[in-house]
Amino acid sequence: MAHVKTAISIQESIFKEASALAAKMNISRSKLFSIAVSEFMQKQKNRQLFEQINAAYDDMPDSEEREHQKAMKVKHRQLLEGQW
Repeated sequence: MAHVKTAISIQESIFKEASALAAKMNISRSKLFSIAVSEFMQKQKNRQLFEQINAAYDDMPDSEEREHQKAMKVKHRQLLEGQW
């Protein structure tokens, strides 16, 4: 996998915490930032998917669809009761 160097500006306190965490985890700061960005992007993808799922379930049936559902319930009941 190709690697790209980049420069970022962050608060010194965050830099110090990140450096300490990287040392504690025995990984480079670059690896720590790479992990952090990857996890952040995955959370954003998950949030977007969650919003899409919620939007799909928020779609309430219109009057035509409700009438179709009622008709299907009647037919199902007739089938179950042997009246079909």
